[in-house]
Amino acid sequence: MDPDEIMMNTEEGMEKAAGYMAHEFSTVRTGKASPALVEGIEVEAYGSMMKLKQLALISSPEPRLLVISPFDASTVQAIEKAIKESNIGIQPSVDGKIIRLPIPALSEERRRDLVKTLKNISEETRVRIRSARREGMDALKKAQKDGGITEDDLGSYEKDVQKLTDDFVKKVDEVFAAKEADIMKV
Repeated sequence: MDPDEIMMNTEEGMEKAAGYMAHEFSTVRTGKASPALVEGIEVEAYGSMMKLKQLALISSPEPRLLVISPFDASTVQAIEKAIKESNIGIQPSVDGKIIRLPIPALSEERRRDLVKTLKNISEETRVRIRSARREGMDALKKAQKDGGITEDDLGSYEKDVQKLTDDFVKKVDEVFAAKEADIMKV
């Protein structure tokens, strides 16, 4: 395999890890209303399990309120039930054909728990980045054994992979610190 292709695959693996973290962070409740908080909730509707975002429009008209407007009024009860069973800690309020989700303020203990969750997600992301680095290094060593690159080039590419890893880990740390500050802010 071409060394440039190996580098590209390694970077792509690290970007996927960062994307995973961004998605997971968006589902963590920070005291502000975010549609990502509920859009993945599974709702039993029309004889099968469907994601909430497939059944309703989810909006945030105010910083501490989510409004769910089902496309079909017959799914309101199923959506309400799914939200109650999802353990997100928010009590839905049905108002005719729409469901309101007032986002309560976070307690200090809940904030600390959320930071622990974010720390775990961050560490899992770092592990994925290091895994992509290991795969890249292994592929480079295999290319060197197969005669695709020289010993000197191998050292240069390994330094590039390590720099890429360091950059992505630094980004993870920065995003975590920003999210932690956002959660701990009262």
